Amino acid sequence: MSKNKTGSKHKKEEAAVVAEAISKSEEFLAKYKNHLIYTVAGVIILLGLGFGYMKLIREPRRNEALAQMFPAERYFRSDSFALALNGDGNVLGFKDIIDQYKALPGQVVYFYAGVSELQLGNFGQAIEYLKKYKSRDEIIQARAWCNIGDAYAGLEDTESALTWYLKAAAYRDNAYAAAYYRKAGILMEEKGDYAGALDMYKTIKNKYPQTLEGYEIDKYIARLEMLMLQ
Repeated sequence: MSKNKTGSKHKKEEAAVVAEAISKSEEFLAKYKNHLIYTVAGVIILLGLGFGYMKLIREPRRNEALAQMFPAERYFRSDSFALALNGDGNVLGFKDIIDQYKALPGQVVYFYAGVSELQLGNFGQAIEYLKKYKSRDEIIQARAWCNIGDAYAGLEDTESALTWYLKAAAYRDNAYAAAYYRKAGILMEEKGDYAGALDMYKTIKNKYPQTLEGYEIDKYIARLEMLMLQ
């Protein structure tokens, strides 16, 4: 058989395969046309509802929640933690904002509420709020974890406090870690773990000598070494 005849035969076979595929596609479309129409319509409706929810409900509520946050933030910055948390009768506090809006105004509402509870000595509630706080800001996230440690220390749960202090200190490398290591060291001293406390203080001396804690840490180390010799 010549090459021309062979090529012609292959082209006819390919054309037949394509024709069959088109025929099957047409049959499929004819058979499931209504299903496809309903599916596409359903997707369009869902997208429309989602867009409508965002524009007509979620965004206005978020703006409303943010407006409610301003007075509470002012009280927080002036250290009026009870008013920041509970409101003053005319404006909402962080607790009411969370009850009504959850995290709609932003995760920071949990941080504000947690720190307010901590300052008021409500350690359990502080832990509950602060554990809900999640942030990509490494400094504020570490501060929230440190505050959880403070709350556990207030509850005299030393082991949990140490866990959160060390978690805060180890979260990314920044100068504030020195304060968290010092808190951990002081707690270790109180429980009689002098070796552990000394390790915390030497970490500050070696890694963060230019911080406020670093300038003072030699006094902590000298005092602790004297205690360990007794």
